[in-house]
Amino acid sequence: MWRDPDGLTVIDSGAAGSAPFVAEAIGALGCRTSDVRRLVLTHSHVDHVGGAAEIAGWGDVTVLAHRADAPVIRGDAEEAAPVLADWERPIFEQANAQIAPGRPAPVNVDREVEDGDVVDFGGGARVVSVPGHTEGSIALYLPGPRVLFTGDLVARDPQSRDPRAPVMLGVFNTDTARAAASFRRLAELDVEVACFGHGEPVTADAAGFLRATAEKLPS
Repeated sequence: MWRDPDGLTVIDSGAAGSAPFVAEAIGALGCRTSDVRRLVLTHSHVDHVGGAAEIAGWGDVTVLAHRADAPVIRGDAEEAAPVLADWERPIFEQANAQIAPGRPAPVNVDREVEDGDVVDFGGGARVVSVPGHTEGSIALYLPGPRVLFTGDLVARDPQSRDPRAPVMLGVFNTDTARAAASFRRLAELDVEVACFGHGEPVTADAAGFLRATAEKLPS
């Protein structure tokens, strides 16, 4: 979440059933669910949009997503299947076993965004199109505070709490080559803090972490 004087922005909603945990986190900040002004969905996977319909119902909440993933989020199109390497298959099956079966409740996307669009939070959050995980995956870059929300394009070992743990290209991509190219694009940004869909954030010199991994990705 990001807190501005005029309210909160939530980035992704978690899987179905996650809204109460988001509400608990909002309360821990001394805020209310009615303070949420916008919900930005970085991509259409169920573990990121499952709670969106409930959060959108908390009040006057604007839901934003990339135009390519918006039809899936609205329930008008099917999710494209990832292209899995052999080593990813057991991880994918394990992850799916932890998510409620069926499609999440559809939610209307009020604003479809594109690369370069600016969203009104954090002094102006720039939308960075990062296709490869899904066609419409986006990251959000806040140049002023030098903060980056990567969605699932970038990840960190969810089991690790080591602040020195490296970052990695996210798994379960529809096009790994495009995802790697998108990762290299993020590595060019001036970033101090990076927040991921999975794994602990990098809270200092995030650009260095991203560059170190980008240099090892296949071209």
